[in-house]
Amino acid sequence: MKQLHLFLLLILTQACASAQALRVAVAGVSHGHSGWILGRAHDNHIQLAGIYEKDTALAGRVARQYHIPQQQVYHDLGQMLDAVKPQAVLAFGSVHSHREVVEACAPRGIHVMVEKPLAANLRDALVMDSLARRYGIHLLTNYETSWYPTVAKTFQLLEDSSFAGRVRKVVIHDGHQGPQEIGCSPAFLSWLTDPVLNGGGALMDFGCYGANLMTRLMKNRVPVAVTAVTRQYKPDRYPKVEDDATIIVDYPDAQCIIQASWNWPFSRKDMEVYGEKGYIMAADKNTLLLRNRESAPAVTRHITATDIPVYEDPFLYLAAVVKGKETPPPYGLYALPNNVLVLRILEAAKESARTGKKVFL
Repeated sequence: MKQLHLFLLLILTQACASAQALRVAVAGVSHGHSGWILGRAHDNHIQLAGIYEKDTALAGRVARQYHIPQQQVYHDLGQMLDAVKPQAVLAFGSVHSHREVVEACAPRGIHVMVEKPLAANLRDALVMDSLARRYGIHLLTNYETSWYPTVAKTFQLLEDSSFAGRVRKVVIHDGHQGPQEIGCSPAFLSWLTDPVLNGGGALMDFGCYGANLMTRLMKNRVPVAVTAVTRQYKPDRYPKVEDDATIIVDYPDAQCIIQASWNWPFSRKDMEVYGEKGYIMAADKNTLLLRNRESAPAVTRHITATDIPVYEDPFLYLAAVVKGKETPPPYGLYALPNNVLVLRILEAAKESARTGKKVFL
């Protein structure tokens, strides 16, 4: 009798955990980051209900790799949505496909999280924004830097304590040695290096990080102008797109310099914020360099999620938003208003690089 009681208690506990888990589906699996969610098919917080992928061979490989039952694999997006009825969909296909996902999910009342950036072009971003508002769904954009404790701490120091004073200049570096160089899969490379499917090359792939962070810092203030220069250092490897971009985003009282590249000697995601009284440098996820006195040296601090409230798991953040436990501020890193403005900045950057002129917003 005691063993039966324990067994029933275990079943009840598992059922409660399953009921609390966010029921999600994945739309597209070609993105190199798709493993972040596919590897969590049996997570207590996330319940993977199905995956959609048009490429049948790719879908089959992914299903075998992550032990996903064949009945959960679909090759038609609408069919999957109607069959598995997810609470939210995670888009891990090309950036160009994000619009298709939102067009399918929004009328069904299904929330969406896309991998950065929001869209491949401003036109698609505006359509997606309109659909999300019309049907009342959450449409979030996931950036790795949104999880960084140092990023959250930087914003806190600037806003709560005015550690560095009024912000005047921000320098943001993002990128790596190149998608081929770091071993991205053929399925990922096929669209990541395509000017339509990705919207561009390094400018879109890594310029979006800087635009997202600066837009958060400026609380969605629209820049005055954007100037950009792009280079193609490796035309033999990336013949269709730029592999290096420098973007200058001007505000009336501040400036942001975004350096996005597939030509760094190593992977990097760092941010330098210079104010009237000092500077804050987020060297990586956990290392912060601080200085605000002429006579004192810079201080290095190790920052973790115990030091500053931040969701280090984007899918738990999505679950909290869908369940009403969190409300993204309009200027938040994941939020739709922020990321529509990111596309305005990136679109202006592409136009500036094409024409060789400053583009005024």
